[in-house]
Amino acid sequence: MRTEPARTDLEERALALIDPAEITDLTRELVRCGSENPPPAGTDVESAVAGVLAAACEARGLDVRVEEAAPGRPNLIARAGPSDVPGLLLLAHTDTVPIGDGWTVPPLGGTVSGGRVYGRGTTDMKGGIAASVVAMAALRRAAAETGAHPPPVTLAAVADEEETGIGARAFTASGGRYTAAIVPEPTEMQTIRACRGDCYVEVEVHGTAAHAGDPDTGANAIYGAARFIEAVRALHEDHRARPHPLLGPKTWNVGLVHGGSGTAVVPDGCRISVDRRLLPGETGAGAAAELAEILAALRLDDLGLTATSWLAMEMPGFETPADHPLVRTAHAASVTAGAPAREVGGWTAACDGGFVARDMGVPAIVLGPGSVVDQAHRPDESVSIDELAVAARTYALSAVRLTA
Repeated sequence: MRTEPARTDLEERALALIDPAEITDLTRELVRCGSENPPPAGTDVESAVAGVLAAACEARGLDVRVEEAAPGRPNLIARAGPSDVPGLLLLAHTDTVPIGDGWTVPPLGGTVSGGRVYGRGTTDMKGGIAASVVAMAALRRAAAETGAHPPPVTLAAVADEEETGIGARAFTASGGRYTAAIVPEPTEMQTIRACRGDCYVEVEVHGTAAHAGDPDTGANAIYGAARFIEAVRALHEDHRARPHPLLGPKTWNVGLVHGGSGTAVVPDGCRISVDRRLLPGETGAGAAAELAEILAALRLDDLGLTATSWLAMEMPGFETPADHPLVRTAHAASVTAGAPAREVGGWTAACDGGFVARDMGVPAIVLGPGSVVDQAHRPDESVSIDELAVAARTYALSAVRLTA
């Protein structure tokens, strides 16, 4: 029978210092700073929430710096423990999806009811950020009180995860040494060791406009787009036969189609936006090349049409071995902290963890409070206060045990 390692004085004191009310209050503060991406006209995306987060970290004695990933798109980096040795990275994002309709509570109110905090971003992923900050502050205080060496832990709260990954790409390009990364995305505190990636490929079909009264004098771009869309659907069906054991198959989805200028006009253009979920090891360039081959095989030039395609966005997937110390240590820490003792799994969503795994060579897992299925991107999004505390305890224990 597997037994839990004896807790050190540092661990015991850090756990005692983690206060669910403190995590709740910080989650509410962060939620009240709307950070919709793309933002409402005339507003910044992450600036306000990064300012509140910086103040919260500084008030808790953490070292803080803010770096612009792009104009008006700040990344916040907070550090606890020594800065001259590699340590644990907690990789989060400060933006949220748009608020949307259908709410029965104020979407930026941070309402507390029934043991949960409500508001856009509570689950994805401001609750995970708050749990990370409180865990780091507890470790710093516990080390001072017990005379132990504080474990090196860094929180990177980056911009633009929900759109194109500007923040994560800037963070990985800036350097830094880390032994492991935990992404506090909402997994209901299940340890996730493999994660699909994502890419967007844009396709434009070009034709010739004409009067609809004599359509054969033109070249209908929408007809060409329809052929392409059907070919993508068939390719998606073909991929179903070869699933990844944890992540399922790679997938294609045509998400947007724009074409034509009027019902009585033969359309001279049509644009198609395609989502491709990537398995670990696949690249967006490879997916784009696959679509380019489809376009070539369709011989749209026989219809008087031309087509172009390009890769618009890429977020890589990753897979960390089941026996890696990060996976085993964090999973055990989560169970000790009060998480359900579920099997380590995979995640069909995408996250910034793929950037640090691919570009920095840092092993990564996803492990955080809230549900990506039941809560994220939905009206009345919420997160359990009990689960926030479990997350903070998990991060504190993982930091000590992974950097010992």
